[in-house]
Amino acid sequence: MTVKERIEKLKEQINEALARAGRENESIIIVGVTKGIDIPRIIEGIENGINILGENRVQEAREKIPQITLPCQWHLIGHLQKNKVKYAVKLFKMIQSVDNEELAELINKKTPERMDILIEINTSGEPQKYGVSPDEAGKLVESILNLPNLRLLGLMTVGPYPVDEKKSRKAFALLRETRDRLEKEFGISLPILSMGMTEDFEYAILEGANMLRIGRGIYGERNY
Repeated sequence: MTVKERIEKLKEQINEALARAGRENESIIIVGVTKGIDIPRIIEGIENGINILGENRVQEAREKIPQITLPCQWHLIGHLQKNKVKYAVKLFKMIQSVDNEELAELINKKTPERMDILIEINTSGEPQKYGVSPDEAGKLVESILNLPNLRLLGLMTVGPYPVDEKKSRKAFALLRETRDRLEKEFGISLPILSMGMTEDFEYAILEGANMLRIGRGIYGERNY
């Protein structure tokens, strides 16, 4: 199956999930996850409408981004080490994985222009996952709102693994509920809910996702 064919299939599945959720008139932002994907497949994706791209590692992004000349936007979706912030702020339009005050302050200090960010929340409670706990998210929001170079646009989470509908939907619902609580508490708008990947995006849509991070469902298997 070509990248174009996978994208067409993915859009059909997204529309079916939106209909099932009673959200037919809403749109979903697709972030193409390019970890381990070669440049020709990334370019084919851009040519077929996938022009927001997500990288997990700063080093891989530093190698790839100069090779892509077509118009596109890059998001960091993986854990950001503090010693890589100085590179990340120059490469990415959005950092989706901000999960502590120290990291937020460093991004605010290093970014050459205002940086769009999402707060990563650990909604599954899995100890191996990054992300601030839902209960601690308010403290992080309060800190970020005092940092003038950051623009907080929403929340992100990684669903539980292995995928299970009940557990996945519970984790995704918790992100939505956390977002709603934070909006009310701080009187702010957090429009983006980034949740759902190739194996669980339909459950994420049912629980309110409006940004999906899709790798294999667009590009096929990774090279490594």
